[in-house]
Amino acid sequence: MLAFRAGDARAFEVLVRKHRTPVFNFILRFTGHRARAEDVLQETWLKVVRSASEYEAKAKFTTWLYTIARNLCVDSARKESYRQATSLEASVTGAEGDEGRPLGESLPDEGASPERGAYNARVRPLLERALAGLPEEQREVFVLREYSGVPFKEIAEVTGVSENTVKSRMRYALEGLRRRLAELGVDGDLAEDGRTVAG
Repeated sequence: MLAFRAGDARAFEVLVRKHRTPVFNFILRFTGHRARAEDVLQETWLKVVRSASEYEAKAKFTTWLYTIARNLCVDSARKESYRQATSLEASVTGAEGDEGRPLGESLPDEGASPERGAYNARVRPLLERALAGLPEEQREVFVLREYSGVPFKEIAEVTGVSENTVKSRMRYALEGLRRRLAELGVDGDLAEDGRTVAG
């Protein structure tokens, strides 16, 4: 980001290539609507470009980037007179190679073993349904931590609350997800080998 701020246009391409997918996944799960998520993603990168001269390396670039994305998600939700959410179980239309696949399955799942992939394919739609039922502040923390790998300290900076509050929201999110998944017939712990089924 410092190189881009100094005028290196190629540095921006590197930033987009590195962060586009995790930021898009965060925005998609925050908004629940693919078209709106794509719009918010574009707004996020435009804001990065417009605010480049103001960027200071006081915090990690990812903290700054997710703060921008989160604020734009909140603004987008406020602008909506109603929240029309696309289910992550709904079929994707128009996406190359994704025709007819559930939206939740079209999101990248890198590095999963075949057994883990099969388990995730069965559980992921149920997890997404349970996740959609969480209060927004709990869902936000869970998605940033489990889907984007953002540390608790950075999540606190992004959301503007203390790290203890973030950890508390994560605990409540996990409890809520476990309870809802049990109601949906999923046995066992969310975590397997130290990672949740989101990974």
